Amino acid sequence: MLQKLPRLFLYLLGAILVINLLQAYFTELIFDEAYYWYYAKNLAWGYFDHPPMVAWLIKLSGLLFNGELGVRFMTCLLSTATFILLWLIIDHPKKKEYVPHFFVVAFSMILLNAYGFFTLPDTPLLFFTALFLFIYKKFIASPSLLLSIVLGIVMAALMYSKYHAVLVIIFVLLSNLKLLRSNYAWLAVLTALLCYTPHFVWLYENDFVSIKYHLFERPNQAYSFNKFTLKYFLDIITIFGLTFPFAYYILYHTKPKNKFEKALIFLTYGVLIFFFISSFSKRTQAQWVIVISIPMVVMIFNYILDHQQIRKWFYGLGIANIVILLFLRIGLIYEPFFPIVYETHGNKKWVERLAYDVWDTPVVFENSYRNAPMYEFYSGRTAISLNNIQYRQNQYTIDGSEASVQNKKVFYATPYRRIAGFAYPLPNEKLFYGEYIDHFESFRRLKCIIERDELEFDSDKTYEMKIYNPYKIDIPLNKLNFGLAYLNDYKEVRDIRKVTAHIIDTTILALKSNDTLSFSFKLPKTKMKKPKYIRIGISENDLPYGINGDNIKLK
Repeated sequence: MLQKLPRLFLYLLGAILVINLLQAYFTELIFDEAYYWYYAKNLAWGYFDHPPMVAWLIKLSGLLFNGELGVRFMTCLLSTATFILLWLIIDHPKKKEYVPHFFVVAFSMILLNAYGFFTLPDTPLLFFTALFLFIYKKFIASPSLLLSIVLGIVMAALMYSKYHAVLVIIFVLLSNLKLLRSNYAWLAVLTALLCYTPHFVWLYENDFVSIKYHLFERPNQAYSFNKFTLKYFLDIITIFGLTFPFAYYILYHTKPKNKFEKALIFLTYGVLIFFFISSFSKRTQAQWVIVISIPMVVMIFNYILDHQQIRKWFYGLGIANIVILLFLRIGLIYEPFFPIVYETHGNKKWVERLAYDVWDTPVVFENSYRNAPMYEFYSGRTAISLNNIQYRQNQYTIDGSEASVQNKKVFYATPYRRIAGFAYPLPNEKLFYGEYIDHFESFRRLKCIIERDELEFDSDKTYEMKIYNPYKIDIPLNKLNFGLAYLNDYKEVRDIRKVTAHIIDTTILALKSNDTLSFSFKLPKTKMKKPKYIRIGISENDLPYGINGDNIKLK
């Protein structure tokens, strides 16, 4: 199959691979990459924010290389393979005459270009979407037992990449509902479910924490047309850059000639419409719609081969896109070329300064799943994020990472309050402050359980809560204080108050290992008008209140 690739195609593909490898080697990590590198330190079937594919890729890269390339090497290979799959999907008889045009179409797409070297969950999502469409095209032409199994495995790989992958599968299915009567299609679904079972088990063992967070616990904001819907339109323009008018013109004028082309159109419109509707309830992100890049490459290239005038315009604007992108990619390495201070600038410097001051003392970052892995990656020393009631849950919430610093001397770093000690500037000109704690002890995995879906907003009413101790040690009650956060409609913390909790059995002095104690409490008074949710937190040893309970609705 690969022997049929034109020589010019291989030359251009090789050039892009070399460019991506050099970029991957010389560009500092962005914060999300550092966070996913932290995932990869302990391989699992799932992680708090995402399925595990991104961690598996980083682990493979790390077996082959060190440093940044040890995070991004597999990304460079997958992006190269994605170009090959896109070329193989296209069966236009004139495609070999326009190899440069193919690369201009694909390489000029901004996020498709960026994810050629950045390692994020969208990287495998793009590759497996291309592979899924490649296999699906063969499947609808001539279904077989082997193709069914392969299609199922690829569907599972899609879902292991990112939860958004379910949209790819659903919209392709909607384009061809006759698949519901196909035994081969159902075999593919069963194969996918079987391959995905380990992640289902992980979700069950972790109390479906990822699903609960993304669907129910995630903070939002009041709807703003500019910040939500208008931003969405800007995002879907941005992913194509200067070529966007022609990209959407081509999408509108593409009429399906067969089931496969119908799938491409359904997938593209489906994702665009889905997130357009979502933009009325939450802020969207450009990478959420990145998956449309795959079917759009196919549709755009096929269309411009048959329309000379549009081909000239798209080719010219695409080259302009590429020139701008290559200039900005140099700026990711050499800061003066980039219009703003970006995440790839200056992280080594602040890490080196902090590591020089604290040496091998572990660092506890307050509320920063970004700084903690970045520090650990570039310093090679222990760091964790200690999440409190004002922040969001993340991988550090569930992985027991606090055990690595328990009962040790630590350097505690926070951006929220000026403390007498050290001050460090981040590249974005913000400061974080730090001080030493000689004997650090935290119990962030304590679980506050209120067995009610709703509470009455009444400060005179008494409620019951249970505290579960998952640790292997007993915890003296005098080390614990309780707090309560009041949240608005959008689950944003607006007020935090101390809570006086009374133990039901006053003879008990400690919360025993793997045991549960019952407490009574009243809602503290607040100046906040009409709070909609509460969340219970526990402060251990005078640390800020943790995220120990779920959001409970007030009525």
